Amino acid sequence: MMINKAYKFRIYPNKAQATLINKTIGCSRFVFNHFLSLWDYAYKETGKGLTYGTCEKVCLFG
Repeated sequence: MMINKAYKFRIYPNKAQATLINKTIGCSRFVFNHFLSLWDYAYKETGKGLTYGTCEKVCLFG
């Protein structure tokens, strides 16, 4: 039987760290939504979604 463990930690960032955390989360959300939009468009046009490799090429080469 597999048992999963999880730990929760409370963090207390200073203002600079909180700003960096918020920027990082904002960038992650932007990238996720961008590729979700690309995936939806590709699916509507071709009936197939994008592969990881395709998304990686777009991400690396813009």
